[in-house]
Amino acid sequence: MTRPFCVCVPARNEAKRIATLIEALGSQQVGRPVRIALLVNNSDDGTAAIARSAAERTCDRVMLRVEECAFPARAAHAGSARRAAMAMGVHWLGTYQGLLIATDADCRPPTDWISTNLAAARAGHVVGGAIILDELEPVATELLAVRARLDAYWQAVREIEDRLDPLTWDPPPRHGDNTGASLALDIRLYLRAGGVPCIATGEDRALVANAIGAGGQLVHPPSVWTRTSARNVGRAAGGMAEDMRRWQYLAGSGQALLVPDLRHWRQRALWRRAWREAHGDAAVPAAEAALDPMPNDMALDWKRAA
Repeated sequence: MTRPFCVCVPARNEAKRIATLIEALGSQQVGRPVRIALLVNNSDDGTAAIARSAAERTCDRVMLRVEECAFPARAAHAGSARRAAMAMGVHWLGTYQGLLIATDADCRPPTDWISTNLAAARAGHVVGGAIILDELEPVATELLAVRARLDAYWQAVREIEDRLDPLTWDPPPRHGDNTGASLALDIRLYLRAGGVPCIATGEDRALVANAIGAGGQLVHPPSVWTRTSARNVGRAAGGMAEDMRRWQYLAGSGQALLVPDLRHWRQRALWRRAWREAHGDAAVPAAEAALDPMPNDMALDWKRAA
């Protein structure tokens, strides 16, 4: 029998995109209807009604539950919304064996997204999915060049980590994404981690760090990936839309990307290995968060072929 699961989605004024997500979830290659817990907050564009209509068109391939709320201004952010969406999933599944799969309202996952998450999500795992720009949306060639150069840089970082601080549970080849656009973990681990932190930005990264601190293991299987929109005006601070705006600025100005030199990543990988050996895997995220940030002291010429 397929492991019980629920896709948990926060949405704020996503009338233009929510139907695309629900249609994609209705096309998943799983042998049962897809549960979708949709938390619509602080919206005035009919997102909830459009979502319900889209679910009806899937011919019972999805089961949609929608909650609408209006957070006060100080709490109307990604942390509160994602936490509430995940709480809907916990309540709906009602079993510690259930799998919570987070995504965003502007994503378009491939048809095997849920099945690959289910296959990768062993007990105690946090499954990060790779994020690509939706190929159905127009993106400037120069912007894609910036993205390609960054992808090459992060691949070099992962190669350093795999050589100096290899993790048996997250072997190469692996990607490096673990954001709210594609993130899966079981309810037991989610609750041990304390749920999604109610912070305005970076709530997904904080959840991952807390889950590792609670004994979870982060994995990045290449089989798990999703598409996200190429929009440059997003709903959450610190999200993909901000990256798009930054890349567009770089593409227009011709400036080089500034990133930490790879020597800093070598030092960090050695530090992680030593800390892990001395204090255990769970102790790494909190200790690393207390370190000074790496300087952006290397120019990465995005106009040069990666």
